[in-house]
Amino acid sequence: MSKPKIGIFGLTSCAGDQLMILNCEDQLIDLANAVDIRDWEMAKTNNDEECELDIALVEGSVAQVRDIENLKKIRKRSKILVAIGTCAVWGGIPAMKNDVPRDIMLKEVYGDKVEFIESKAAQPLSSFVKVDYNLPGCPIEKDQFLQMMASFLNGDMPEILNFSVCSECKMKENICQIVYKQEVCCGPLTVAGCGARCPSHNVPCSGCHGPIEEVHYDAEAKMFQRKGIKPEEIIRKMQVYAAPAWMPEKLMEELQHESK
Repeated sequence: MSKPKIGIFGLTSCAGDQLMILNCEDQLIDLANAVDIRDWEMAKTNNDEECELDIALVEGSVAQVRDIENLKKIRKRSKILVAIGTCAVWGGIPAMKNDVPRDIMLKEVYGDKVEFIESKAAQPLSSFVKVDYNLPGCPIEKDQFLQMMASFLNGDMPEILNFSVCSECKMKENICQIVYKQEVCCGPLTVAGCGARCPSHNVPCSGCHGPIEEVHYDAEAKMFQRKGIKPEEIIRKMQVYAAPAWMPEKLMEELQHESK
């Protein structure tokens, strides 16, 4: 039986998710023996940029015109396309300032001569192509990545987690950052998978894995307000990693109105 052909790609990103794959260390050799890595610019030379792929893993948000072209080409040659990392799944940090016109942002960063950058409002992969599986995280979790690949190699679609970081916090018997510290903790809104890493170190969850499937945004925001937390702080914290997804437009407008 032939090995599945794999491609790993990065759009506009920090390459942290690809680096996490390289950081699999002991398991990386076993993985490389189990699959045929045909195209991975970050890790190998002599890449085959035209062959058909069984699985394509794509990191980063679509934040440049060329990202759209590259993504559609990857989709066309792949049987399964996986969005890896919160930028690819939700838009991530690059999407935080999508409400600011791109020409203004570019001028502030690069000055007057920015013709060489064809920038656009950052969006997730799913805004442009069909995504077969999402693996969020900033960066992705090594164990979740290995479990996902094991499922693919067994011919199965990986299980999608749909419970919150709060559940992981409770299992670890952590002190609640909201109840006891009056902090904006995004744990109730955020999909699990990190093992409640930040709250376990007495740091509120910032939501880096993105939202669970059914999120009660309004109830969460009102709970924060009852704790005396200002609306602008709620908006700032809840937008960090999944700007297009965290908050419905109506709720955003209500909180912004109350903050004036």
